[in-house]
Amino acid sequence: MSDEELIVEFALARLDHPGLDLDEVAALLVRRLGPERTVDFAAQNLADRGELRGSLFDAAVERVMRVVLTLRDAQG
Repeated sequence: MSDEELIVEFALARLDHPGLDLDEVAALLVRRLGPERTVDFAAQNLADRGELRGSLFDAAVERVMRVVLTLRDAQG
């Protein structure tokens, strides 16, 4: 999944759950996309950071948050 596709999925999940914080939306999205994507996101996070911090799920959520925050910072 490209970063652009991830942003679209994140935006749709956020529209469905407007009361959630960004990290809660990221966790919801990781759960929604399933175990294969969770492993993919965690692997990408490992490649970016050079270390795996926390559980596989936590690393996947961190990857989603990094992409979202990077794009948000680039927009501002």
